[in-house]
Amino acid sequence: MDFAGKDKATYVKETFNAIAGHYDLMNSLMSLGMDKHWRRVAVQRVGAMPGMHMLDVCCGTGQLSMELGNVVGAAGDVTGLDFSQNMLDVAKKTLTQSTNQGNIRFIQGDAMALPFPDHSFDGVTVGWGLRNLPDLRQGIREMIRTVKPGGKVVSLDMAKPTFPGFKQAYWLYFDKLVPLMGKIWARKASAYQYLHDSAREFPAQEELVRIFAECGLIETRFDNLAGGVVAVVSGTKPSH
Repeated sequence: MDFAGKDKATYVKETFNAIAGHYDLMNSLMSLGMDKHWRRVAVQRVGAMPGMHMLDVCCGTGQLSMELGNVVGAAGDVTGLDFSQNMLDVAKKTLTQSTNQGNIRFIQGDAMALPFPDHSFDGVTVGWGLRNLPDLRQGIREMIRTVKPGGKVVSLDMAKPTFPGFKQAYWLYFDKLVPLMGKIWARKASAYQYLHDSAREFPAQEELVRIFAECGLIETRFDNLAGGVVAVVSGTKPSH
């Protein structure tokens, strides 16, 4: 993948800073409006309940953080962390129009070195974020470190569909149409080419489950959504 002569972290930060204002619209267009349902599945899989303290890593514009906030309610709280200030600015603006402003906070930080003590959260989520990390396993280990024993780590991300015919049509759509949509709506075709390339290189859901287990999680599993276009991968931190 070409990062235009920059390291991955710098390239990714600049890319998401550039498309922040159009990111939510593009997500809805690319997912045909299914992204909200996908986030709700991730919230269910992480076991969010009223009163819990949750962390959403690589929170971007905060859509998954706010879904978590809807569930944990006023008695709980959600911390959304991202390293793109422009994405966080969009998240904070969206939050002002939300009914759950009091229990969600957004902070700038590095997923490679989360600024929280061990065992700080009841559950940790990451939506479309792991593929952007310079070191996938380090990012997963940091999420495991900050979740309490018995808590879950959940990733929602693009996956690899396997149905013949559908698989080819999906990659054709992603390869040709998504960058074109990015050029038209976000005026940044290269950013959406990166989304395609990073999805291509990201481990398939079965492989990501193995990596979760390799990093120390138990009860690992994946749930395919939309025919395997997207998958929710989850695991539990051992209690001892």
